[in-house]
Amino acid sequence: MKADHYDSFAESYSTDNESNLINGYYERPAMINLAGDVNGHRILDAGCGSGPLSAALRAKGAIVTGFDSSPAMIELARQRLGENAALHVADLSQPLPFPDGAFDDVVASLVLHYLRDWAAPLAELRRVLKPGGRLILSVNHPLVYEVAFPNSDYFDTAQYSEEYTFNGQNAVLTFWHRPLHAMTDAFTEAGFRISVISEPPVSPDAPRELFPPELGDRTAFLCFIFFVLEAS
Repeated sequence: MKADHYDSFAESYSTDNESNLINGYYERPAMINLAGDVNGHRILDAGCGSGPLSAALRAKGAIVTGFDSSPAMIELARQRLGENAALHVADLSQPLPFPDGAFDDVVASLVLHYLRDWAAPLAELRRVLKPGGRLILSVNHPLVYEVAFPNSDYFDTAQYSEEYTFNGQNAVLTFWHRPLHAMTDAFTEAGFRISVISEPPVSPDAPRELFPPELGDRTAFLCFIFFVLEAS
């Protein structure tokens, strides 16, 4: 997928992302909860999109720098966060424009599953973290691929595409599936220690009308998997 792929539907995606079940009441609250007390932390938001997670962390006292490969997303983030916000157009698959050990934490919300190779991106994120710093990330749960493509090989690293509708606009997103052990192996090889693996429920604030009927009374479902990694 091209680095600026999101440009064509950035505004629609951003609007949908604000208050839908998956992003607004599930993924983003989970990331904020895993981050915990970030007052005074220097945080890099890797793949910041239009900046909703950056805004939430900044509201908790963090000093946030963000980057995204989509110029359109960065423009939306600047509208949200202000002209003086530390925002950059940069590609996680390339060297990052930040010095070694510049950040206490990195958040990478639904980013890595767009990349086939994790070695170089994880090495860069490890480089810009201080020793003992945290990488907090979310990706597509590996079992989702098996459910969506029942004839597939779970243990393969495979590319797949799915069509979505964001605020009335259709878009095709292309991901890379990898099994859980391949994820954890990549983290370890990049110099991270796994602190937390999380499969959280939806935020208790989620309006019930947003839930698909087939969920019944359940508040947890198969969607994303979350990690907190410590830079060793």
